[in-house]
Amino acid sequence: MNGALKLLSTQTASNSASVSFTSGIDSTYNEYVFYFVDINPATDTQKLTFQTSTDGGSSYAVNVTSTSFRATNDEGGSGAEIIYDTGNDLANSTSFNPLSGTIGNGADECAAGELHLYLPSSTSLAKHWTSTFNLYEASSYTVHQFNSGYFNTTSAINAIQFKMGSGNFDGNIYMFGVK
Repeated sequence: MNGALKLLSTQTASNSASVSFTSGIDSTYNEYVFYFVDINPATDTQKLTFQTSTDGGSSYAVNVTSTSFRATNDEGGSGAEIIYDTGNDLANSTSFNPLSGTIGNGADECAAGELHLYLPSSTSLAKHWTSTFNLYEASSYTVHQFNSGYFNTTSAINAIQFKMGSGNFDGNIYMFGVK
């Protein structure tokens, strides 16, 4: 679905425990795109995670199945690899799903990326999603992270929450609808 993007909402995390979008995810758009800019955890070596809601954000625990791989290279150019990342996989779990590798919390360490959520308002299909992130990992690696999966529900998804595996974070998150 390569259509025009319409900015629906912007949230700025400033030492925030989580960021939630509890309105604007409805049947108006078949695809929602979230852009993440300068995501920086307060606690070193944390992953940015997310989960969805079918009750307007009262709870975030929709069953999710996902897979992940990443390409990496260290600052010295000697640690290049492409690997399947089993640490970011979930199998029909209600846990928060990782979107990134372990982001460093230094002033020059952060992550940026995007998440696509498809047909969240469907009441007959699972809700698929894909994401790609680039980050400065805590161990001085650049990491290009690729994740995808689906939320195993036929209920409409109408809210989404982002948080670190532990601790607070800074950064900007933009939600777009795709026409």
